[in-house]
Amino acid sequence: MTKQLTPEHMLQAYASGIFPMAHTRDDPELFWVDPQFRGVFDLDNFHISRSLARRIRQEPFQIRTDTAFMEVIAGCADRDETWINPQLLDLYQKLHQMGHAHSIEVWEGKTLVGGVYGLTIGGAFFGESMFSRRTDASKIALVYLVDRLRQGGFTLFDTQFITPHLASMGAVEIPRVAYHQLLEQAITMRADFTGSADMPSAYSVLQRNTQTS
Repeated sequence: MTKQLTPEHMLQAYASGIFPMAHTRDDPELFWVDPQFRGVFDLDNFHISRSLARRIRQEPFQIRTDTAFMEVIAGCADRDETWINPQLLDLYQKLHQMGHAHSIEVWEGKTLVGGVYGLTIGGAFFGESMFSRRTDASKIALVYLVDRLRQGGFTLFDTQFITPHLASMGAVEIPRVAYHQLLEQAITMRADFTGSADMPSAYSVLQRNTQTS
C-alpha cells in the first residue's frame, strides 16, 4: 500500500469491512486485512467469570475514558512485535481528534496500567488492541468497554481476531459474510460512545451484566 492514507480513507475502509496493519513497527508500508473469519463479541452474551467479578468489586483501579488515548496506544505497541507503525499512530491520533477513536484506561493512582482502544462508526466499535501491566487490567478494561457500548446503543463489537483471552470472555468467530451483514446494519445506526464523563460504579457495571458465572 503506497498511497498515503487519510483518516477519511480509514473510515471508508472500516465501513467496508477491512482494516490496515503493518508487518512491524519499522515497516513504513501498510496492508489491508479482511479475515475469512472475524472475531466479535455478542454484547448481550459477554462473559465475566466469578473471580473477575470479585476483582472488579474490590475496585483496585480507577477507570477513565479518553484521558490518555495516545498513551494507551503506546502501551499496546510496547512489545517485541507490533503491527502499529508511525503512520498508524498518526492516523489514530487524528481519528481520536475527530471523535472516531476512543480509549478505556485503567489507572493505579497516577500510573496507566492497562487499557483498550478502538474506532467507532455509527453503532459499530472496532477494537484495535489492549495492554495490561497489572493482573486483570485489560480484562477489566474490556468489562467497562462492553458496558459503555451497551449503554451507548452499539450493536457490533468487532475484535478482528480471536485470542484465548477474548474467547474466555465470550468472543466468537463468525464467517466473513455474516460479519459484513452485521457491519452493514451497525454503521447506519446512531450510537454514543462518550456518554457521561463519569464512569459507572463497579456495582452498576456488574449489575447490568447478566452473564456472570
